[in-house]
Amino acid sequence: MKIGVYGGSFDPPHHGHLAFAHAAIKHLELDEVQFVPNSRNPIKPKPSSASGKHRMEMVRLLIDDLPHLAVCDIEIQKGGNSFTVETMTELTFAQAGEFWFLVGTDALFEIEKWKHPERLLKMCRLGVTLRAPHTESDILARAPEFAKPYIDFIPMDVHDVSSTEIRERIADGRPVAKFLPAPVLGYIEEKKLYKTQ
Repeated sequence: MKIGVYGGSFDPPHHGHLAFAHAAIKHLELDEVQFVPNSRNPIKPKPSSASGKHRMEMVRLLIDDLPHLAVCDIEIQKGGNSFTVETMTELTFAQAGEFWFLVGTDALFEIEKWKHPERLLKMCRLGVTLRAPHTESDILARAPEFAKPYIDFIPMDVHDVSSTEIRERIADGRPVAKFLPAPVLGYIEEKKLYKTQ
């Protein structure tokens, strides 16, 4: 079993997140990608706008009925700061397989700030987005030396959207339908999420 673990705030989850998961399945030949919404990112001082419960439900709606995708509530249930090394320790203990932790380049460049990153890389490889204008050599030049042997690149198209931009657009009353699957947008509207920043 080859498993991708995709952590993040998913605040809210959008088409770009789905595209990354599908690209990871294709290029790493994964059997499954598990979305793991975090409780709180210890590197980012600002908490998520939506609660863990809302973000879990939005991820469920994002991946509903799509093959090879799952959602895991391990970090939401645990609460407090979410540390990837602790999550991966629990996931690899609970399930046999080969694991990749899926990250964007920004997260890769900050991996030295993570808790016990060298220990993390004994449990999994890193699936890293490869999007223009970045090249493999650009990314490797900026990646910490200890992480380089564990990087597998995931080529994908540029998705010009971020959760931050979506939250800002909702707060301003601007349209966001093109960035979000209809069930996720419907949930946001029903629960009146992100109306004020």
